Amino acid sequence: MASSLTRLTEIRRALPLAAAALLVGALLVPVWTITLTAPQYPGQELLIELYAYPRLGGDFAEVQGLNKYAGFHYPDPVFIEPNYDVSEAAIDVPEWLLGPVVFVGLALTGAFVAFAPTVRKLKAGLTAQLVGTITVFVGMFAFIQYRLYQAGHSLDPDAPLRGIDPFTPPLLGPYEVANISGFAWFGPGGYMTVLAVLLLATAYLARDIEATVDELPALARGLPGAIRERRSGGGDGGPDDRANRDRGASDGTDTTRETDRDRDVGGGDHVG
Repeated sequence: MASSLTRLTEIRRALPLAAAALLVGALLVPVWTITLTAPQYPGQELLIELYAYPRLGGDFAEVQGLNKYAGFHYPDPVFIEPNYDVSEAAIDVPEWLLGPVVFVGLALTGAFVAFAPTVRKLKAGLTAQLVGTITVFVGMFAFIQYRLYQAGHSLDPDAPLRGIDPFTPPLLGPYEVANISGFAWFGPGGYMTVLAVLLLATAYLARDIEATVDELPALARGLPGAIRERRSGGGDGGPDDRANRDRGASDGTDTTRETDRDRDVGGGDHVG
């Protein structure tokens, strides 16, 4: 048990666990926000908060009234009743229900990778998880943007304001509809998701060393010098040179990549 807990303090194992916690936590707070200004609310900004599942927060009721003037409607999650009124003219977005499945699934993958029994499997898992996580979120980003395109091109023809051209609200950034200005950006959950991806990237970069989390500051301080040395041709980039840099970055406490390879060949590094 002690050996297993010690291995979980390695950067390449601890950071996927931290990323998993962030992804689960992102479900508890808004992942996306929209700030709106309109002449009907002088000197006031209206805020909409969107969660990873069909729920809105903030001033969504007031904004829903503004949307009706332009014929724009909140999407319909189809299979459940959300906490807002759904118009018959709204587009269907049943996949909104899958948000928690995606976040929890990626979190469980991070935990699974962290407990990989061998270094070789750990490295393969870190690579697959980073690529898979980025692919999933890029795909989600593109699909949500497509749904926004649909919503902006399905305006209610019977809306009080006539002559509004179809538009595509951006997932991130400013936009204007008639006399209403909006700005979409990450919510707390969105920032947590971005941080989780960065932690997975860091774990991937640290896949060849056994440095622990408490050695991360020393590694970070030694990184600029290692980069300058590599650019100036101070090392040949071979395994021995990389191992020496790893030792220098963490004051001699890291085991080198050669150790990892030897352990793989010998079938060691089993948790337990």
